[in-house]
Amino acid sequence: MKLIGPLLPLLLVWSPPAMSQANETPRSGYEFMEAATQALQDDDFLNPGFFLVDEGERLWSKPFGPEGKSCGDCHKSIADSMLGVAARYPAFDAELDRLFNLETRLQYEISERMGGPSLPYDAPEILALTAAVSLQSRGMPVIAPADPALEPVVEIGEQIYVQRHGQLNLSCRQCHVDNSGNRLRGDIISEGHINAFPIYRLLWSEPGSRHRMFEWCMQSVRAEPYARGSQEFIALELYLASRGAGLLIEAPGVRR
Repeated sequence: MKLIGPLLPLLLVWSPPAMSQANETPRSGYEFMEAATQALQDDDFLNPGFFLVDEGERLWSKPFGPEGKSCGDCHKSIADSMLGVAARYPAFDAELDRLFNLETRLQYEISERMGGPSLPYDAPEILALTAAVSLQSRGMPVIAPADPALEPVVEIGEQIYVQRHGQLNLSCRQCHVDNSGNRLRGDIISEGHINAFPIYRLLWSEPGSRHRMFEWCMQSVRAEPYARGSQEFIALELYLASRGAGLLIEAPGVRR
C-alpha cells in the first residue's frame, strides 16, 4: 500500500500504550456542547453548515474538465449513490492501491476521472462536495475499518494520537481521553470524535474539514502540524474512525 511505506519508520519505533482507551462507549462532541449550540446544529434552517451543503449539491451537477462531465453524470442522484459513503471513509481502493478520505477521493475524481483542475485539499469546491456527500450518511453509524491490510495504518494513526507534540508536550489522548469532560478556558473538553465533520466552527466563523481541525489542535500545542491531506493526517483520521465507531454521522455539524 502506497500509504504505509513512507510511514513505516514511525510504526517500527512505536509500542502501543499500556493503558487501553478510556470511555468504551464513545460520546459525540454534541453531548459536550451548550444547549444553544446544539439547537443551532439541530435546525437545518439555522445551521450555517447548510450553506455549504447547498453549494455542494449545486456542484454535484456542475461539469468539471474538458469533457463536460459532472459527478452526477456517473453517480446520478447524490441521495441514492452516496448513501452511507461517508460512514465508511477513509477507505482503501485496491485497484489504485491507495487509501482515500472523502476529500482526497473528491480531488482524485475531479482531476483524474473528469480531467478537471487539481483543486487544493480545502478548496471551497472540495469542502462543499464533502459536506453534501456527508449529509447522505447523517444518522448512520461510523464504521470501523475492517480490512486487515489497514491495521498498520490504524496503528500509525494511534501512534500520532498518543504521541506528545509541540512545545506544550501534549498529546491528543491527554486532552480527549484523560481530561474529557473537564473544563479548559470555560469550554468542556470533548472526546474529540470526528463524526460531525465537516463542521461550521463558530470560532472560525466558517466551515472547516477534519484536517483543518487537526492542524488547529497541533498549532495550539505549538507543534508543527502535518499538511492537510497528508498521509499522517489520513492515518490519524482512520484511527479516529476506529475509535469512534458506532457514533452517528451528524454532518454538517456545528462546534464552538
